[in-house]
Order: sequence, then structure tokens, then C-alpha cells
Amino acid sequence: MTEAIIPLAEWCAAIVETLGIGMITFSAIYSLSWGIAQRIKTGDEKSALIIWQKIRQRMGRGILLGLEFLIAADIIHTVAVEFTYEAVGVLALIVLIRTFLSITLELEIEGRWPWQKKE
Repeated sequence: MTEAIIPLAEWCAAIVETLGIGMITFSAIYSLSWGIAQRIKTGDEKSALIIWQKIRQRMGRGILLGLEFLIAADIIHTVAVEFTYEAVGVLALIVLIRTFLSITLELEIEGRWPWQKKE
């Protein structure tokens, strides 16, 4: 039974990982394209800073979403394919690093810590 599940789990992890990478790439391209279009449309220097902040926010949200998918792919791969103490330790470090990135990106996008209430 396990021999049949491992290829399926590897395939699923690869798909989820590809989705995560695609989301990050798409959000970067979309954010920059949107920013360039807005800059051309408005044309004034005063709105450039606001547009730049919105580009960063849009890109940050895309990175956050992509990171969630990459974490899910790592979990699928580790639990279903390579379930060893070393693999679980590496997974824990990866999740810790990506969680730190998620929290700092959330702070950058929203201007507050994730556990703080919205004002």
C-alpha cells in the first residue's frame, strides 16, 4: 500500500509547490505591471510613493500566499514520502523560517503585528 501512496504524495507535493512558485511569480509580475500602468495613468510625482507602497503590499500578499503553499508542499513531502527524524527536523526549520518571513511580511503590509487588532 505504501508503495502506491509515495508516488502520489510526491506528485501532489510537486503540484502544490508549483502552485506556490507560480503565485509568487504571478504576484510579482502583476504588481509591477499594475504599478507601471498606474504610474503612466496618473503621471504626477506625488502619487508615485503611494503607488510604490501599493505595489509592495500586493507583492507581499502574493508572497505570503505562495509561502503558505510551499509550506504545505514541504509538509506533504515530509510526512508522506520522507518521514525520518532528519527530514522532520529540516521541515521544522523550514516552517520556522517561513513563519518568520510571513510574520515580517504581514508587519510590512499591514503596519502592525498579526496578533494586534485592526484600528
